[in-house]
Amino acid sequence: MQMHALNRVYSAFKSPPHRWLTWRQSCSGLFVGGLSYDTNESVLKGAFEEYGEVIEVKVICDRVSGKSRGYGFVHYSSEMAANKALKEMDGRLLDGRNIHIHYAYRRERQGSQGKATSGNEK
Repeated sequence: MQMHALNRVYSAFKSPPHRWLTWRQSCSGLFVGGLSYDTNESVLKGAFEEYGEVIEVKVICDRVSGKSRGYGFVHYSSEMAANKALKEMDGRLLDGRNIHIHYAYRRERQGSQGKATSGNEK
């Protein structure tokens, strides 16, 4: 009987959803891609704060020109708010562009310095 219960627990840890949640590390951070190059952090925050308390917003900019690179990150105070924003905002227009949203996670590559990414990079 005890071995059967242990096998169920082991199977749960092998399941893809568990590995995905562990790998992703946080459910309250979102990657936002497809941003207009004119979208700034205040516009991004304004678009997302109706779904919950936004802790941090970051639009990634080019080091040399200072112009937006077309993507950014939104971090919520709760997973529920991030989930709602992902469902509601994915595919919507923002500053004339259709944006796409994914959960953000921390890169585990060497030299990444713990930067968050979308998960679509290879």
